[in-house]
Amino acid sequence: MALKPYKTLLRDAQDEFIVNKSRFIGHGRPCETEAQALDFLAEMRSKYKDATHNCYAYIIGPNMGVMRYSDDGEPGGTAGMPIIEVMKARAVTNAAVVVTRYFGGVLLGAGGLVRAYSQGAATALNACGVGVMHPTARYLMEIGYPMINRMDFFLKDEPVLVEDKTFTDVVTYTLVVRCADEAGFLQRVANMSDGTVAPLRFEEVYLPWPEEDAP
Repeated sequence: MALKPYKTLLRDAQDEFIVNKSRFIGHGRPCETEAQALDFLAEMRSKYKDATHNCYAYIIGPNMGVMRYSDDGEPGGTAGMPIIEVMKARAVTNAAVVVTRYFGGVLLGAGGLVRAYSQGAATALNACGVGVMHPTARYLMEIGYPMINRMDFFLKDEPVLVEDKTFTDVVTYTLVVRCADEAGFLQRVANMSDGTVAPLRFEEVYLPWPEEDAP
């Protein structure tokens, strides 16, 4: 089955804020499996074992097939659900968010808790950054030395990333291109080289691409 683009967190990060003397810390981490999400949760619980609550949510799978959340002792529906709703609204998957609370002595009420935990989730996502993981093809491409300047100039305007370039009896490029851009790129390579260059596709993976460049 063909891979499809999905959004996820770009890095492990956190940020915090205060609401009526309660300290909230929003943490996020990209996680490709449920086991990784549970490991992250265990790590946060250990790190903040003196906290009043460590509420969480995680979504796993490019199609968001696994969704779990917990209020961790807060009134039902006031913590875990708001966290996962923020994640769903941002269409983020393969990610886990933990919002830690140190109670400050002032009750927030159900509505206040929902707002605080929603803010905690948004704070975590903003700290981590959200990017688009695109199905991406990796290629090897060999050319002769007389073509190197022409090829380098050509590649500058192509939707590809050159990961490596080696020099032996030929010049070998290792490059990646989003699967959505693949057919057009291969056709333009063939036209530019009069059919003498045939990139060899050897891998298809998910890689992050800038969201503004999404096709």
